[in-house]
Amino acid sequence: MKRIAVIATVYRYLSHAQHIADRFLVGYPHNGEWHRPDMKVVSLYVDQKPPEDQSAERAREFGFQVYPTIAEALRCGGDRLAVDGVLIIGEHGDYPRNEKGQILYPRYEFFKQCVELFEKDGRAVPVYNDKHLSYSFEKAKWMVEASQRLKFPMLAGSSLPVTWRLPDLELPFECEIESALMVGEGRGSDAMDFHALEAMQCMVERRKGGETGVRAVHMIEGEAVWKAGEEGRWSKEMVTAALSRTDTPLGLTLVDGRTQDLVGSGELPKLVKNPAAYFIEYRDGLRTTLLMLDGALRDFNFAVRVRGMKGILSTQFFLSPVPNVTYSACLVSKIEEMFETGSAPYPVERTLLVSGVLEACLTSRIRDHQRLETPQLTVSYHAPRMPQHAQA
Repeated sequence: MKRIAVIATVYRYLSHAQHIADRFLVGYPHNGEWHRPDMKVVSLYVDQKPPEDQSAERAREFGFQVYPTIAEALRCGGDRLAVDGVLIIGEHGDYPRNEKGQILYPRYEFFKQCVELFEKDGRAVPVYNDKHLSYSFEKAKWMVEASQRLKFPMLAGSSLPVTWRLPDLELPFECEIESALMVGEGRGSDAMDFHALEAMQCMVERRKGGETGVRAVHMIEGEAVWKAGEEGRWSKEMVTAALSRTDTPLGLTLVDGRTQDLVGSGELPKLVKNPAAYFIEYRDGLRTTLLMLDGALRDFNFAVRVRGMKGILSTQFFLSPVPNVTYSACLVSKIEEMFETGSAPYPVERTLLVSGVLEACLTSRIRDHQRLETPQLTVSYHAPRMPQHAQA
């Protein structure tokens, strides 16, 4: 039975640590069955313990130890590495923000302590890092390079790439993508923007030639977003196609149940007070757009034009409701697969690139919304040929 260490910022109700670690403790629904991982959480480190902390309660119930340091958690109180896998879950908790609005979660610091212990003990184990690798691309790059240098499997990112899609859309491997667009909810939250960017990336990375990185980014906000739509910088047709998949339209639908053409009716500017647009230019010529339209919807929807395929294809990345959030089970199944097989089911470079794109876009924002060249984002990788999202 694999032994798992959990390194978390907080462990409380509806935190990412609770969503992920609990599934290793009690199991989760998967492919129509109740699945219990053949793995055991044996240690936990939590950086912060708010009043609603669940770490001590979980430790008593499931018989593991909460340790005061990461090193002790990885060694289970002994003098050598004593686990077979590590969950780093640096999401939620009371941490400062920088001038870009990024929450300074200590994911890099947690990861670095693990790497230093691996080096001291002469053995490394698979590591999952939740969400962004880091708010800093340089730190994120160091993390990936460390995993390559020590030759341990590494997985990262969010649940959106592996959740269900409505409809079940997967782009043909090696297809030619003409344009792509994502519509998401959330504003002023780099956490939500990351979700949207990574979901879009898991689709476009399947294009012909594989991923070669991003040449430039540009972020605009407010009235400039609507002006860009009138000028054709983002496609109203593609936004309409993406919004056609939402299950959570806001505005008049909430008042009297009517369906709405949010784009054609002119309702979007009335509902969305602080829109943001992310324009991403890839090194191979592809251009994509992320519109964060908080106030118009409460989910994430994607639209794409593919050469040789009729019309605009679109889908919703399905987020099942709290408290069960079963889309987290889709992610846990991938983490479990890596711990079991010793191989990551999809490349960590996806999350590395998205971490860098988000940081660069937020830099564009504070630099008076300038277009920024991004030579540092020359990140190349190939997507897995087989679909990785939930389908059953």
